[in-house]
Amino acid sequence: MLRRVKNPIFFLPLAVCINSINVLSSETKNYIENTLEEKSNNPFVSYQEIEKTVLNNQELKSLQKLVTSASFNLSSQIAQRYPSLDFQANGLPKYVAGKKYSSKSPTLKTSQFTANPSLNIKWDLIAPLRVSEIKIAKASYKIAENNYHIKKKDLIQEARMRYHKYQKSYQDIQNKKFTLDLSITSLNNAKAKLDAGIGTKFEVLEADAQLSRDKQSLNEKKIEHEIDKISLKEILNIKGDFESNKEQNLIGFWNHRLNKNINEGLDKNLSLKNLLLQKSIKKSQANNFLAQNKPNIYISNTLSSTFAKGDSLSEVIDSEESGSNYTNTISLNFAWSIFNGGQNKKSFKSKIADAEAEEYSYENLKNVLTTNISKAYLNLKLNEDKIISSLKEIESSKESVRLARLRYDVGISTLKDVLVRQSELSNAKSKNINALYNYNLNLDELERLTYLEISKDCLDKNNYKDKDSICNIPR
Repeated sequence: MLRRVKNPIFFLPLAVCINSINVLSSETKNYIENTLEEKSNNPFVSYQEIEKTVLNNQELKSLQKLVTSASFNLSSQIAQRYPSLDFQANGLPKYVAGKKYSSKSPTLKTSQFTANPSLNIKWDLIAPLRVSEIKIAKASYKIAENNYHIKKKDLIQEARMRYHKYQKSYQDIQNKKFTLDLSITSLNNAKAKLDAGIGTKFEVLEADAQLSRDKQSLNEKKIEHEIDKISLKEILNIKGDFESNKEQNLIGFWNHRLNKNINEGLDKNLSLKNLLLQKSIKKSQANNFLAQNKPNIYISNTLSSTFAKGDSLSEVIDSEESGSNYTNTISLNFAWSIFNGGQNKKSFKSKIADAEAEEYSYENLKNVLTTNISKAYLNLKLNEDKIISSLKEIESSKESVRLARLRYDVGISTLKDVLVRQSELSNAKSKNINALYNYNLNLDELERLTYLEISKDCLDKNNYKDKDSICNIPR
């Protein structure tokens, strides 16, 4: 009987000491592990370098080639402004041999080498189609350029999102490891109490079940982290492994008001500009149909010549005979397709209707962009509050875990209460991880939508006075 009393007396101080050390030190284990890891020669991927690294993306390179193609097409259309020069030679040389027989005249023979080169210069003075075709080529080139930059910015945003997700999944792993350490401590305490005769088998089973759940949750987070790593490598076109900063921090602050966000976003949005360019193309195509019923005026100059050696249609062939002649013709030419049954007029109206449809698309996209910018801005403010509240919740939950363990160690509480407090602490950490992740995503989204920059410093002076401000969150 005396030994049964002694066991809990010696056990309780030891248990309190072990629990306190575990709770305080479990969060620092991962830092020590990371410090001791050997550095490899793998490329380092950082948030700042993503914009450069994403240029290796294959889809982006494909769009770059389309820009080059549009550039050559524009140069081709502009070349219509200049004269064209054609050279033609019918037989270089040409040999003609033959005989002409007639009963009433002498027989004539032909044996002659000839060359007939000609040079033609043409210059369109008035070409109604040329103007609109050059406008279409210019607009198409600008659209190709805009599409490249749109895709580039979309890929940068997507790559940054995957980068944040990769960091988030790593933090989730650390959170689950911390929770696992707490569950191991709880299981050891439950077993120690059972051995000391002051615990129950039910508490051991309960702690063991919680430990199994935490192990499974940790494995799931590790798989998610590996998937996020593969996804990040794919968009950055990285073949092997890479290194990166896995710590999750605020990437900056947003110091721009909502009205400025909307105005800048609508003014600089390349998709809106593309719709205006598409409208311009449709109008130019419409003008093309009308231009087909307008006259073309051009100047042409044709220089033709003939060189011959030998005789043609002669009784006696003189192989040394030679001769040449040339003519030069300059003319002002006029061509006019007056009527084709009204086909061009109907086609003109069709393209004008297409141009008017682009106006509605433009207004609709403006509304969508305004909504998206407003939502991203408001969600950013919401996640700012979530970050602050989750940090407070973490501190409160840590103290709750510590007190619950002390109460359990002295026998005035149950293991169930300790496990509940552990779960609350893990959930609080998870909330903070998610809030940081969503906050950074909102910053990237606002930068993408508004073309404004993320600030490194918080410029809202009023926020500095508030200790619960996002400006005072450690980075």
